[in-house]
Parts: sequence; C-alpha cells; structure tokens
Amino acid sequence: MEQVNPTRMEMIRKRAQIKLAEQGRDLLREKMDALIQEFFRIMESVSDSRERLERIADSAYRSLLIAQAVDDPVTLKSASFATKRHIALDIRGKNVMGVPVPIIERERFSLTVMDRGYSPIGVSGRIDEATEKFESEIDLIIALAETETALRRLGEEIQMNRRRVNALEQVLIPELKRQAKYIKITIEEREREDLYRLKKVKRILQKKRTTQPAE
Repeated sequence: MEQVNPTRMEMIRKRAQIKLAEQGRDLLREKMDALIQEFFRIMESVSDSRERLERIADSAYRSLLIAQAVDDPVTLKSASFATKRHIALDIRGKNVMGVPVPIIERERFSLTVMDRGYSPIGVSGRIDEATEKFESEIDLIIALAETETALRRLGEEIQMNRRRVNALEQVLIPELKRQAKYIKITIEEREREDLYRLKKVKRILQKKRTTQPAE
C-alpha cells in the first residue's frame, strides 16, 4: 500500500478522489455504451456492403470472362485503356462520439456509355456490361474503405475506454478505498488510545485528590 498520512485532511482528500474516480468511471461507461451502439450500427452497414461487394465482384469477373471469350482481344484491350483514369479522392474528417473518422468525398466512378472514352459503336454490350460492373465495384470499395476505417477506429476507442474503466474499477478505486479505510482505522485507534490515556490521567488525578491529606 502506498504510504499515506493518516489524518482527517487526508481522509477528506481520499474521499474526494474516490468520488472523482467513480464519476470518471461512470462517464467512461456511458461513452463506451454509446460507442458500442454506434459500432454495431456501422458494422451492420459494413456487413451488408461486404456482401454486396462480393456479389458485384463475382458478377464483374464473370462478365469479363465472357467478354474475353467472345469479343476481339484487341477491342477489349483498347476499351480497357480508354476507360483507365485517375481516381481523385478528397478525404476529410469528422468526429463520432469524439473519435475522428474519415469522410471520403469523390465523384461517382460509374460513368455513362458516352463518358467512358471509347466509341459505343465499336464495342459490344458485353464489354459495356463488364465495364459498368467494375465501375460499381470500385465505387463500393471506396465507400467500404470509409466505413471500415470508421469501424476500426471506433473499435480501438472502445478497447481503450474498456482498459480505462478496468483500471479505475479494478486498480485505482479499490486502492483509494483501501487507503481511506486504513486512515479511518488508524484515526479511530488513535482516538481510542487518546481516550484511554485521558481516562487514565483522570483516574490518577482523582486518586491523588482522594489521597491528598486535608489541610
């Protein structure tokens, strides 16, 4: 146990520390509960997006295989080069329950047939279909990157808050209470000793008065 000074002032200070630590623990619990609710809300969205991404990726790959099997390889490669472009992302942040999470702002990657960079007359519908599905896949990947990052940061914050709550609840508060109990017991023992000495002195004085000869 940490060495403490067993005085009444120290007792008052320890009680104030216990109250403050318990208030901090309760606030952290409330924050953690809110974070957990937000975590599960986002996790549900992430789970749905992952399933959609898996379906879109499988469909896009099948469309590409069909185009590779049927269409002219030169036409397919030319279309792929024509649709190649830079993805510009604007990433900024926001706070969710005090946790910084990213917001990815970007233009929709999916384009119309006329905006893809190749002549719609020179390619088949199979190439258009494969291109459209891969564009949708990229859009979903970018959106999923935002929500998964938010989910990871919320999870990290929840773990950190849980460690803080455990430290307060299992280490600091019990230690402060042990110190307060030690001070209380020490003060009570000191008061009993003082009372015992006072009574002893009183008895000695009374005995002296009774044995002292009258003048």
